[in-house]
Amino acid sequence: MGPLAGFRILEFAGIGPGPMCAMLLADMGATVLRLDRPAQAGLGIERQEIFNLLNRGRVSALIDLKAKEGITLALDLVARADALIEGFRPGTMERLGLGPEPCFARNGRLVYGRMTGWGQDGPLAPAAGHDLNYIALIGALHAIGRAGQPPTPPLNLIGDYGGGALYLAFGIVCALLEAQKSGQGQIVDAAMIDGAASLMAPFYGLHAAGLHTDTRGENFLDSGAPYYDVYQCADGRYLSVAPIEIRFRDEFYRRTGLDASSLPPADERANWPAIKKEIAARLTTKTSAEWCALLEGTDACVAPVLSMAEAPAHPHNVARQTFVEIGGVVQPAPAPRFSRTQPAVPAPPRPAGEGGLAALAEWGIAQERIAQLRASNVVSDSKRPV
Repeated sequence: MGPLAGFRILEFAGIGPGPMCAMLLADMGATVLRLDRPAQAGLGIERQEIFNLLNRGRVSALIDLKAKEGITLALDLVARADALIEGFRPGTMERLGLGPEPCFARNGRLVYGRMTGWGQDGPLAPAAGHDLNYIALIGALHAIGRAGQPPTPPLNLIGDYGGGALYLAFGIVCALLEAQKSGQGQIVDAAMIDGAASLMAPFYGLHAAGLHTDTRGENFLDSGAPYYDVYQCADGRYLSVAPIEIRFRDEFYRRTGLDASSLPPADERANWPAIKKEIAARLTTKTSAEWCALLEGTDACVAPVLSMAEAPAHPHNVARQTFVEIGGVVQPAPAPRFSRTQPAVPAPPRPAGEGGLAALAEWGIAQERIAQLRASNVVSDSKRPV
C-alpha cells in the first residue's frame, strides 16, 4: 500500500534527518531496510525504541561493516535496492568501501542519497555541525525572534527536518522517477544548509524588495505585525492571530468587538505597536475557550496555541485523523493523503536487529549464507554491548 510500494530503500543508520527521510519513504509504502552496526552506541537521545518514532515502519539488520564479509553483504543488498540513504561525513562511505563507485558498479540504476549538514564539498564540509549552525549560516536563525531579543532556536525543524529530510526524500523520489526513464542512477547531494536556504526563498525575495528588514520582530511574519502574532487571554493561554488580508482582518475586528475605524492605519509600520496594544487588551477580556467559541471556523484566522499533549484531541485533528496511535504511542499520521494509494498505518519502531535476519532473506540473501554470517558474528539479531 502507498504510492512507493514496490521500491526498496537501503538505509545506513544515522540520526535526525536520515532516519526521518527513511520514515517518510516507508510511510509512503517503500520497503526500507535499515543497516545498524551490532556494537554501536545508541544514536541520538536514548529512549525506549517504541518512542523513537523516526524508526517506525521498517526493520533493521545488524551488520558488522568493519568485516569484509559485512561490506560484501551490504553491496549485495545495494544490488537489490532502488535507492540508498547515508548520512555520514563526506568520505566515510568511501573509506568503508561503500561509496558511489562500488555501489554503481553493482547497480547502475541506484539512487545514492547523501545527507550532510554542510554538503559534500566546500570549506566546511568536513566539520561537525547541527541544525542551529546550518540555519545560522543562511540567515534563517537571525530572522526568527522578537524585537530586542536574541534569535530564537525554532526546534530543529528548519535544518534537520525541513531542509534536510524533506529535501532528501524529494530528491530521491525525483531521481527514482528519472531513473525509470533513463535506466541510470545518480547521486543526490542533500545538504541541510542548501535545503534551509531554499526554504528561505520567499523571505530573500521580500528582503530584496525592501519589504523584510534585518531587524527581528519588525516584519510581517516575525511577530512585528499586529495581525500575525500570539496574544494572551484572560486565562493565561494563548491565541494565534493571523488575519493578514484586510477582509480577514475586518472579520477579526468585527467578531472581537474592536472598532476598526478607531485604530490607526495598519499599512504604516509605525502604527503597529499601538494596534497590537489594542488587540492585546481586547483579548485579555475573555478566556481562550471563549474566544475560540467565537472565532474558530471563521475567516478571522484564529486558532488556540495547543501543547503536544492537547493537539491530538482537537476536533479538527480528530476528524482528519491527523494523529494515530501506534503501539500505544500517539504520533503524527503519514502525510500527505492520497485518493487511490493511501498508505497503511506504519508499524511501530522495533528494537535494532529484530526481524533483520528475516528481512535479509526477503531481500534475497540465502538462508545458508545468513546462518554462516551469523555464526561468524557478521550479522546478528541483537546488539552487543559497546
